[in-house]
Amino acid sequence: MISYLTLPDYLRPGLKLVFIGLNPGLYSAQQGKYFARKTNRFWPAMSAAQFLDMPVGPGDEKILFEKGIGFTDIVKRASGQIDELTSEEIRTGARQFRRKLKRYAPAAACFIGITGYRWVFETPARMKVTPGPQREQIGATRIYVLPSTSPANARFAFDEIVAEVRRMKVWLKTMGIVF
Repeated sequence: MISYLTLPDYLRPGLKLVFIGLNPGLYSAQQGKYFARKTNRFWPAMSAAQFLDMPVGPGDEKILFEKGIGFTDIVKRASGQIDELTSEEIRTGARQFRRKLKRYAPAAACFIGITGYRWVFETPARMKVTPGPQREQIGATRIYVLPSTSPANARFAFDEIVAEVRRMKVWLKTMGIVF
């Protein structure tokens, strides 16, 4: 069995929402926390958007898990950059991820960035994908895409990410999902 640095999945049946990263960054995996690097905008955007009734940060995964929010990655092996992942790791990770999501069947799943969504749904680069709710589902799980929060892929301004988190919160509420 091959051993590598990773983050644990926060998955179980009955979750309301699962956040999906591409793969753990080395720093996050070393810290044992999702989106742990201070320059990652995930936790600041969640707090600024008042997604929950409290500010959140790296290490709050367990608190969110109790509220029905999970975390996972498409590829579980940590790396410094995503270009260190092989195409086989991505294909295998996407397959395993789809099985996990069908097994645990959260009400909604949110890809952090368009790239992960493309990996899982095998969306060609020529097809435009925009943040927001998507038509595709995995089993009964509804899909949302947020802009990437990684500083390595800072195509969206922080305020745009915050606005999209707020939009997702409204979308979840229309499905009766509240935290």
